[in-house]
Amino acid sequence: MRKILIDADGCPVVDITIKLATQFKIKCIIICDTSHIFEKVGAQTITVSKGSDSVDFALVNMVKKGDIVVTQDYGLAAMCLARKSVPISQNGMIYTNDNIDSLLMQRYTAKKIRMAGGKFGKGASKRKSGQNIVFEAELKKLLEESYDI
Repeated sequence: MRKILIDADGCPVVDITIKLATQFKIKCIIICDTSHIFEKVGAQTITVSKGSDSVDFALVNMVKKGDIVVTQDYGLAAMCLARKSVPISQNGMIYTNDNIDSLLMQRYTAKKIRMAGGKFGKGASKRKSGQNIVFEAELKKLLEESYDI
């Protein structure tokens, strides 16, 4: 049975995800580190020790083919795609084998520019309610579809 896994550190759509998981009767698992506390009705919470990528590695070890993963982390999304799961961003973008390479390249380029002392982009803007609407619609579509992995 498929499930939804949430990379919950800094994730603004936890409540929307739980609401849809409950509606579709799908198990929902929140994974966070010890610097965050999540206890939400309708979801199981797994807390891992704080450390670089500790949540990512715990999640990847749990994900199975067909699971849905909510994350804004391109690296984690790439690992989830390799495990035949369906990663979705907090803005409703479905990560695919067709878009992940360019996203990872953007991340790499931005890191190189920052390390050289430059600035890359304006940084994250304040989240708008429309982003939640798009995310909810895309996640709902995933849950309604019988998608090919």
